[in-house]
Amino acid sequence: MTAPSLCGLLVDDDPLYLRTLQRSLARREIQTDTAHDLAGALEQATRSPPAFALIDLKLGSESGLALIQPLRELRADMRILLVTGYASIATAVEAIKLGADDYLPKPATVPMILRALGETDDGHEEPEDVEPPDAMTPISRLQWEHIQQALHETGGNVSAAARLLGMHRRSLQRKLQKRPSPERDPNR
Repeated sequence: MTAPSLCGLLVDDDPLYLRTLQRSLARREIQTDTAHDLAGALEQATRSPPAFALIDLKLGSESGLALIQPLRELRADMRILLVTGYASIATAVEAIKLGADDYLPKPATVPMILRALGETDDGHEEPEDVEPPDAMTPISRLQWEHIQQALHETGGNVSAAARLLGMHRRSLQRKLQKRPSPERDPNR
């Protein structure tokens, strides 16, 4: 079982996800504080620098990327995990460059989080609905990541990204409106 001294900070603008994740981690004797935005996260971390932080990439209109460096300055050995429902290669690379230790798809399960933290999950079985690690990424997800990388390389310029991808600007705009689902959900 995980040592009770492990404490963390969960930062997400979805209160239901935060409560559920906090309870799941508490069952494994991991204490966590929560925050819904950048200011609340920095305030909480300044009061009590956590051993790890799990940060959502999108926090309303704010970016969780902005938390990486300030948290790293508070505690150099803090494990920083970025989670997102719309992962892209470009944001993963940017997060790692800024100092994040890992980048996880959302919803991140407790076993995924524990693996990223280098902890064991003794005595707890992984839920059956968790996708096996060797499952192939859907083509829609790969296409979305490729588009995001092109947008990142062109500074968000849709016309330039469309030229880079060899497609019409309107076609790219239509594809951008159709975000792929973050994970397969057997309940849908």
